[in-house]
Amino acid sequence: MQASKSLLILGFGGHARSVADVALAAGFSSLLFVDSKVHDDEHFLGHPAQRSFSGALPQGWSCLPAAGNNQLRRMQIAAIKTAGWELATLIAPTATIGAGATIAAGCFVAHHAHVGPAASIGVGTIINTAGVIEHECSIGDYVHVSVNSTVAGRSRLGDSVFLGTGATVIDNITVGANITIGAGGVVVKSINEPGTYIGAPARMIKAFT
Repeated sequence: MQASKSLLILGFGGHARSVADVALAAGFSSLLFVDSKVHDDEHFLGHPAQRSFSGALPQGWSCLPAAGNNQLRRMQIAAIKTAGWELATLIAPTATIGAGATIAAGCFVAHHAHVGPAASIGVGTIINTAGVIEHECSIGDYVHVSVNSTVAGRSRLGDSVFLGTGATVIDNITVGANITIGAGGVVVKSINEPGTYIGAPARMIKAFT
């Protein structure tokens, strides 16, 4: 269970609602969403949303970025650090974390996700619902491992990788930085050129721009 019982959530989109659900399951009692696009009197499950927040966080509060987009989440964490707010790490009670695994600040590990033994997860990374990071994997900063995606043992994901829903990276593979693997894609050999890859086996369809 998290030490803090109150959470400022940056964002009010779909991923922010998943964050809220895990936070409530982890014992947080007070949530506040901040998103410049919210309308007056919006809320989720009775927890309010507002367009901005400034100043120091109240005692007992921490803050978590809740943008599903990797670059936006990077910007959110930069803003959190500039404001001097405590950066939270949120792990669902139903997630399993293996022996010797390390999870950096600003991460979100969702319901029924698994992080295997001796794996390392970088800053601001999302391991979404039922995502699997197996033994001795190295996952970079600002990565998003989507729902039901799997990264097999001893594989490596660079910074800002996005794995679509149900994507698979087989064992001992490297996926370089700024690469997107489409939903259901299967990575069977290491890839390093930034871009978007789809299919089984995954092949590039769009170079990174």
